[in-house]
Amino acid sequence: MHLELRGIYKYRLTIEYDGTNYHGWQTQQNARSIQGTLMSVAVRVLGGVIDLQGAGRTDAGVHALAQTAHLVTAKRIAPERLQAMLNNELPSGINILGIEETDPDFHARHHAKARSYLYLISRRRTAFGKRYVWWIRDNLSLKDMKAVMKVFVGFHDFASFADKRREKVLSTMVMLHSCEIRAFDDLIVMRITASHFLWKMVRRIVGVTVEVGRGNLCFDEIKEMLEKTSDVPAKYTAPPSGLFLERVLYEGDGPVSLNRPFFPFKGQT
Repeated sequence: MHLELRGIYKYRLTIEYDGTNYHGWQTQQNARSIQGTLMSVAVRVLGGVIDLQGAGRTDAGVHALAQTAHLVTAKRIAPERLQAMLNNELPSGINILGIEETDPDFHARHHAKARSYLYLISRRRTAFGKRYVWWIRDNLSLKDMKAVMKVFVGFHDFASFADKRREKVLSTMVMLHSCEIRAFDDLIVMRITASHFLWKMVRRIVGVTVEVGRGNLCFDEIKEMLEKTSDVPAKYTAPPSGLFLERVLYEGDGPVSLNRPFFPFKGQT
């Protein structure tokens, strides 16, 4: 039975947020979260919420340019009005970019085909962008970083790159669709797109790639980390500040060019 036939309505939300002051997306006891904040505001605005689920769980300090979520409620309201009402109550670090009434069967996480993340590295000290980048003082070889990122592409066991303390995962096999890296003056932008991601996987891929750029790790060592479990990536986990959930892709969505990436600050001189 469709949800609307029972007086229950589902909305698809696209959300951007600054994760600096939050303990991640997922609602937690005694911790401020994006999901918890959204839920609290939605309850006040709608007088009750049945469900609110995101497409993925970003970690503490991680940001989102376009997180997707679905909201289920017993109150029907025009999407534009609902967006305005929610944004009026949300803190400045969370903003709803768009809302649409969606198919009752739509599920933000289960129907997602892929996710893409951006990681921003600054090659200079910045007064404004510290919370949005990883500032690296060392000279990095982009040529070596580009070469080693190719090894991650494909269907691999990413057990070496996963932190499995938080939850049990049935499989650490992931289809990684693409790894890109480009430099825009003082800003290095990495994009990683995959079917899904394991906890801390992106930050550890970034971390070991940076070590290759520094000359501390080589191509064969990274390849070996995919062939057998290694504790080395954990040592080089990149900080959450530079990580952004860029986009959640669904059936019919096309790729995005890295020619015009989102810059949360002016990384160029």
